[in-house]
Amino acid sequence: MIVNRWSDEAAGRWLADAGDDPADQELALRVYSSRIIGQNPDLVMHGGGNTSVKVRRTNLLGDVEDVLHVKGSGWDLDTIEAPGLPGVRLQPLIDLRGLDALSDEDMVNVQRCNLLDSASPNPSVETLLHAYLPHKYVDHTHATPFLVLANLPNAEEVAREIFGDRIGIVPYIMPGFGLAKVAADVYDSNPSVEGLLLLNHGHFAYGPTARESYEKIVQHTNEVADYFAMKQPTSLRIREDADDLSVLPVLRGVIAEQRGNPDAAMPIFDLRNNADLLAFFDRSDVDDLAGRGMASPDHVLRTKGWPLVLRKSVWSRGRDAIVDAVQEFEQKYRAYFDRQAPNASVPKTLLTPDPRHAWIEGIGVVGIGANANAARIAADLAEQNLRVRAIGEDAGGFHPLDEADQFDCEYWSLEQAKLGKGKPPYFSGRVVMVTGGAGVIGLATAKAFAALGAQCILVDLDQGQIDRALEKLGPGHAGFACDVTADGSAQAAMDAAVHAFGGLDILVSNAGTATPGAMLELSNEALRAAFELNFFAHQTFAKAAAVLFRTQGRPGQILFNISKQAVNPGKNFGAYGLPKATTLFLMRQLALELGGDGIRVNGVNADRIRSGLLTDDFISERASARGIDEGDYMAGNLLRREVEAGHVADAFVGLAQSERTTAHVFTVDGGNIEAALR
Repeated sequence: MIVNRWSDEAAGRWLADAGDDPADQELALRVYSSRIIGQNPDLVMHGGGNTSVKVRRTNLLGDVEDVLHVKGSGWDLDTIEAPGLPGVRLQPLIDLRGLDALSDEDMVNVQRCNLLDSASPNPSVETLLHAYLPHKYVDHTHATPFLVLANLPNAEEVAREIFGDRIGIVPYIMPGFGLAKVAADVYDSNPSVEGLLLLNHGHFAYGPTARESYEKIVQHTNEVADYFAMKQPTSLRIREDADDLSVLPVLRGVIAEQRGNPDAAMPIFDLRNNADLLAFFDRSDVDDLAGRGMASPDHVLRTKGWPLVLRKSVWSRGRDAIVDAVQEFEQKYRAYFDRQAPNASVPKTLLTPDPRHAWIEGIGVVGIGANANAARIAADLAEQNLRVRAIGEDAGGFHPLDEADQFDCEYWSLEQAKLGKGKPPYFSGRVVMVTGGAGVIGLATAKAFAALGAQCILVDLDQGQIDRALEKLGPGHAGFACDVTADGSAQAAMDAAVHAFGGLDILVSNAGTATPGAMLELSNEALRAAFELNFFAHQTFAKAAAVLFRTQGRPGQILFNISKQAVNPGKNFGAYGLPKATTLFLMRQLALELGGDGIRVNGVNADRIRSGLLTDDFISERASARGIDEGDYMAGNLLRREVEAGHVADAFVGLAQSERTTAHVFTVDGGNIEAALR
């Protein structure tokens, strides 16, 4: 099941780049093998697992000391670099083993006090376990097959059947000093073991070289996979087309509604609906399995301890039934907190009680998060957990941590630190659709929203252009290719937003083009075509977006790219100005009609922007006709400064942030008295 990805050629390149210092070379191989572990989601996922290497380094005084390089907090193995494996002086960590007890705070403090670089991230919460195992290279994974094994009621018996005495068995203890001591004692009782099975947790393996330790991880995992007949990798991130996803925007709005703040952002969804996931709902024990808990203790940080389960018989009844289901989930979570918080050694504060993933019959599994990355992580873990539950239950039983242990992990300060703190970006949780999104103004606008945390979906005519634009935009965004003037394209685009992120918050209706020609010479066909793109496409997309906003039951925004032509016509540009003037009226009409729903409608009037409308040839022609150079033509405004696409993007963002503004036109033209509205 697990493919051995070790390459001597790749390892050689890492060695060559490391220089002549043996410690740096050993660290380089540690980085390389960590990455090939992290790049297989059936070995580790999203911050799970950790790796280490023990080296000898000379300090500033010339003394040689043993140093443990171990994964640092905030780094993922699949992309880790040398700074993500901070160096810690080893001997002070070894000395701690003689203590009877050590608080988490003291453990973290000792580890930080012994960092080689004080600016390094906190070493892993499992640093001491790495330190107490005597091997040079140590790897810890949460491999899917091992999660099946680790959560069986007879896990030790099955492990002996698979491995004999080659694996040490460690009972569940929360990571930290206590686990490190017990695991080290298990190892010391039989130093010939090749690795450790941590019940309800994961797997450790080790070796004298990076390659040998990595290959033990692969070998052990495949032995477990063979035992459970797990021949194929977990199918992750498959999102098939679906006939009906109407439940998603409703659920998205309902979850936000429960927070009691009308301006609260809705969550972002990540849908997974491959055939295996959908078949899971045919099991007779779905509801029972849903309440059992997560397969590994750190999963609860990103998924909570159980999913929101929506049977088709529930969600098909509409919004009220979905509200009841979400409220029931939140009541269950509050009751769980109320049961467990009094048992904590220090006071605990309730986390938001809304779900972090959902099992929706007939739809699939949905990861739920504050942004696309958080939703993706939740969905990945949910997919893995579904497989672990199904295989484990059929192989003897899926019995993860009990509620008390789950609570201790979910509300453990060292685990919560993994999630990070700080105020989220302004548009976190917002989905922004930009038509003409692959063009100059569209892409600049998408970049401006993305920079403030939005998830963007680019709508444009050509898929190739969309793909190139998405590369520039970065991960966490989507695209949809269509002719915005075609029948049904607006609804198809809204469906694409639901499919990608669960819904929509802001529509930037930007697509358009200019058709030149004197009115008396312009054919009716050309004028009608101009209206299709520059007015009717705006109207159909705005209508479809408003319907989606109402379905979500939350405020939304519609932003039109209107153009100064709407108020200041240019000679031989009637085919552009007439529909744009109509779009200006559309903006005001929609603002009037949708304000009661909290839907704001605004527009931007821009002029002379280098884009698909204003090509280099067009600029040259216009400048030449006026007897001026191109620079003077582009700066033909009161400020004598060229207006760029980024300035238009800033206007769209500014309007989106103007929470009590609607029916407004934001002019971006450097100053043009003839085009001034007031």
